[in-house]
Amino acid sequence: MRLEKNDTKTWKTRVVGALIVGLSVGSLATMTAATPESAIRSVESLTSAPAALDAESLNQGFRTVVQAALPAVVNISASKTVATRSAAFPFSSNPFFFFDRRDFGEFDMPRERVEEGQGSGVIVSRDGYVLTNHHVVGEATDITVSLDGQREFTAELVGTDALTDIAVLKIDGDDLPFLSLGDSTAVEVGDVVLAMGNPFGIGQTVTMGIVSATGRAGLNIENYEDFIQTDAAINPGNSGGPLVNMQGDVIGINTAIISRSGGNQGIGFAVPAHMARGVMDQLIAHGRVARGWLGVSIQPVTDALADTFELDSTAGALVGDVEPDSPAAEAGLATGDVVVAVDDQPVQEVKDLRLLIASAGPDATVDLTVIRDGRERSLSVTLDELPSDPRIGERSPTRGETLRGINVQDLTPQLTRQLGLPRSTVGVLVADVAPGSVAARAGLARGDVIQEVNRRAVNSTAEFDRAVGDTTDEVVLLVNRDGRTRYVVLD
Repeated sequence: MRLEKNDTKTWKTRVVGALIVGLSVGSLATMTAATPESAIRSVESLTSAPAALDAESLNQGFRTVVQAALPAVVNISASKTVATRSAAFPFSSNPFFFFDRRDFGEFDMPRERVEEGQGSGVIVSRDGYVLTNHHVVGEATDITVSLDGQREFTAELVGTDALTDIAVLKIDGDDLPFLSLGDSTAVEVGDVVLAMGNPFGIGQTVTMGIVSATGRAGLNIENYEDFIQTDAAINPGNSGGPLVNMQGDVIGINTAIISRSGGNQGIGFAVPAHMARGVMDQLIAHGRVARGWLGVSIQPVTDALADTFELDSTAGALVGDVEPDSPAAEAGLATGDVVVAVDDQPVQEVKDLRLLIASAGPDATVDLTVIRDGRERSLSVTLDELPSDPRIGERSPTRGETLRGINVQDLTPQLTRQLGLPRSTVGVLVADVAPGSVAARAGLARGDVIQEVNRRAVNSTAEFDRAVGDTTDEVVLLVNRDGRTRYVVLD
């Protein structure tokens, strides 16, 4: 690694000072013509001294926060021994966890190697609980936590949650520094934040930036996403370290970056503190995280879907499928319902419903506000526990611009058996999709079963042709694939 010296601190101080002095002189010049001399002297006393005072206050402000917070930021070394063959050395594709390559023998002979990685964490309680990332320690057998590069502790893995990428460690020691978890729901875009950790294993490092966005989701980084986005530099090795506000509270756990090079490009993400706290509390109490489960497939409400369902807005989560015998099915939730609130908490988008249901927990009874056929109604649902591998979950919407390129045929009982569909399945079978067509780009595939066209059931190719023939604008298809249904919009 090549390090280049750049005296940016001195340069920035000079620029700030010049700007402040320039503003002061400009203000005096403007006021001189029409302002009494006594007033000018008063303005001079208010503009000269505060300039230096504000610069010093800004400098001391960051220093104070860093000095108070940094002792609680820890470096984490994790390792595990895995069986492999000497010719195959699978390196992790995760840019935040680095492994050492160890060659143990001859070509293609079964051997063992040690995978080692480094990350960051933060102590969040006086008795030594440490928050970090699942991808840093989730599969490790030996974990070492070091403070200030001096004190080292062998850490106990309390538990991990892969769905949020949060893990909890426990260390035992005296006079352990710690940071409090702040109110991440109060974070706003533009807030100044500090990212702390151990990037590239070089040692404790602090970077500064602002909150670039809140509530980021749909990135396919984790299953449950509600990220704080920041431009504070986050690099490999920062994973698990804290994102700290100007009060010295942890508002997030640094987790991921978007980068073309693997290094910082000003787009980093942190799990908000309120989510990390909920996960930590369950891991400490039960060793695992239990989430509420509704049993539906949901998708965003696009403009086209809003028009089709005659909705006033795109707010809410559209139910594309309902799992048989699920809490949703028992409560009467149906395909085509749009969930707009949970216990009077608004659902603006898909991630809101997922987070509200998950956080409610198993056995909780919640009231869903749904829009069905243009009318609002309320349904009471008693949630179950989220299965470890739920068969139905959120899926990304598909898009299309024309029906050209798709051929359908009647769905016979024989075809129904071959496809493994329930005998009660109705619709038309997609027999062929032209490669490169808009239908193909929309995600339609051979073997799909189209059950509705613009919310009208189709049981034969004749009905399908009539339904499509009546359409001059968007076409909304209800598509069954492998026993699961979802809506596809073609224009």
